[in-house]
Amino acid sequence: MANDEDSGGYRWLNQYERTWEVIQEDAEGSLQTVVDEISHRTKRRRVMGRSGNIRLGMMRHLFIIVDMSRAMEEADLKPSRLACSVKLLESFVTEYFDQNPISQIGIIVTRNKRAEKLTELSGNPQVHIGTLQKAAAKPCQGEPSLQNAMESAVQWLRHMPGHASREILILFGSLTSCDPGDVSETVQTLQRQNIRCSIIGMAAEVRVCRTICAETQGSYGVILDERHYRELLMQHVTPPVAKADAEAALIRMGFPQHLSSGPPSLCMCHLDSNGIKGLGTSGYFCPQCKSKYCDLPVECKVCGLTLVCAPHLARSYQHLFPLPQFTETDLSTPVDGQSLPRQNHCFACQRVFTEQTVYSCPQCTQFFCMECDIYIHDSLHSCPGCTASPQGEG
Repeated sequence: MANDEDSGGYRWLNQYERTWEVIQEDAEGSLQTVVDEISHRTKRRRVMGRSGNIRLGMMRHLFIIVDMSRAMEEADLKPSRLACSVKLLESFVTEYFDQNPISQIGIIVTRNKRAEKLTELSGNPQVHIGTLQKAAAKPCQGEPSLQNAMESAVQWLRHMPGHASREILILFGSLTSCDPGDVSETVQTLQRQNIRCSIIGMAAEVRVCRTICAETQGSYGVILDERHYRELLMQHVTPPVAKADAEAALIRMGFPQHLSSGPPSLCMCHLDSNGIKGLGTSGYFCPQCKSKYCDLPVECKVCGLTLVCAPHLARSYQHLFPLPQFTETDLSTPVDGQSLPRQNHCFACQRVFTEQTVYSCPQCTQFFCMECDIYIHDSLHSCPGCTASPQGEG
């Protein structure tokens, strides 16, 4: 309000503006290009707001608590809050393990004043997604219990090593919580165990949720719509800043080779399943105890060694040294009285620019389109111009 007063009065007293006329359709009559550009600018502002040279919690252990009370049947998110949450969680789990391959996720649901653990901490996204889909088919019942759900997560996170990041993410659709005791005691337990709790609300801001997040150094946000819901959820893909008292330790890891020939054997990850799904001749064999596994990364159930491959560590390494943000450039704007050299195509995809606004790398000064800028910073994490340059950093 102060900004409005300084600029000459209240906003509603200013001249009427047709703000919708600023939005222009593309050649095909679609507004998707404008929507993508707005989303891209929002993401750039969020990424540029992060400071560099910080210590991150790379090995993450995250419990996702999903509210499955009657409040999740509301249709303000189509077709319902629960259905929308499950759909977004499917994308989140896939992106989480793509960006944090040596981390783990567990899922807890709360309804009827109780908490139920659906999946244990593991690095298998298919298990989490499949379990979520089955749980969403059941009806929403009763009221949630924040205290029971957090206590259930604490029972599992308290045994995680001190150098790992312990996190809880709650998707909360209700305005009430039916707890058996004092929730402040649970918050104190979270603080003692160095557990960070973040909450995404779907109805309105709740005082107890704000207090929980503030006391545990988590984040709290209330969604505006489905797009904002996705943005708040995807913010938790990036590893959080490590707490000051987090332990530092050397971690033993094994790099197993994939063998495709040999006698048929049963893998450890399907040992408890029915049938012969895990029976085969190929797999990854632990270099320490020779146990067999189908996929990596995984923690060996026999000797406890963390089994990974080189690309997993490389994808985690990019969080420590992120690619610098490209500079937004207008090709028609002169610099020092001279026009910029007219590069009429994107250096990455080689397509001719259709917009005057492009993005240039601050190191190699090559120009890229918006789609390539998004792909480079979200997936590739390496500038093609710097890689192709003889002096570039490969």
